[in-house]
Amino acid sequence: MNAIIQQAADMLWEAHQYGEPCKPVRELIGDTDVEAAYAVQKLNTDRWLVRGRRLVGRKIGLTSQAVQKQLGVDQPDFGMLFADMALCDGEEVAPGRVLQPKVEAEIALVLERSLPHEQNTLADILRATAYALPAIEIVGSRIANWDIRLADTIADNASSGLFVLGSRPVKLDAFDIAGCGMVMERRGEQVAVGAGAACLGNPLRAAIWLADTMARLGSPLQAGDIVMTGALGPMCAAQPGDVFEANIEGLGSVRAAFGG
Repeated sequence: MNAIIQQAADMLWEAHQYGEPCKPVRELIGDTDVEAAYAVQKLNTDRWLVRGRRLVGRKIGLTSQAVQKQLGVDQPDFGMLFADMALCDGEEVAPGRVLQPKVEAEIALVLERSLPHEQNTLADILRATAYALPAIEIVGSRIANWDIRLADTIADNASSGLFVLGSRPVKLDAFDIAGCGMVMERRGEQVAVGAGAACLGNPLRAAIWLADTMARLGSPLQAGDIVMTGALGPMCAAQPGDVFEANIEGLGSVRAAFGG
């Protein structure tokens, strides 16, 4: 099995390095072997860390009940956020930087306290969070044609690409994180609507799941970590020249711009 894990990791690594999507890794590790998929993800994470990338947080995926049903799962997944994945509001994304890019609006949390224990409560997350930011995740897939199942997306670092953070921090008590509405536009045309509740019922529930999971795996969330809590609405494919703006009630707006 170790050789198969290595082969799957190599496929994704080379797809990233050469900008050429690969075939689904589930053909090697199976459709639903979560443990094997995370082993592939970890192997490539370790490769990146050795090469100097800095880990700055985690992203949570599969927070939509519709997507969970589609993939036959009952819980989210996670991927790593590295410092070189972070973009400022409106910063241009160079063509080809993300394979098969799509965008989704999210709420990002920035922690001021570590979360070392399992069985976290809502109060633990509230106490540990310094502030929230409006965010756009630019997801991408190293798997050709987005032909993914559960094992593919987990192995592929939860289909991560880049993330854009807004620049106005907001305390959690200053807005309704579950009830806030979201509208995303592409050059003024509405392309997605949603709400905080679309993310596992409440983005803080997603954060609790992540904090518990990372503590159980021996890599607990740390002070300063960024947590991308999951999509508030449908994701949209991005083309060169597109400019997306997401407005989240009480948090403000954030833009993602794609170079032509």
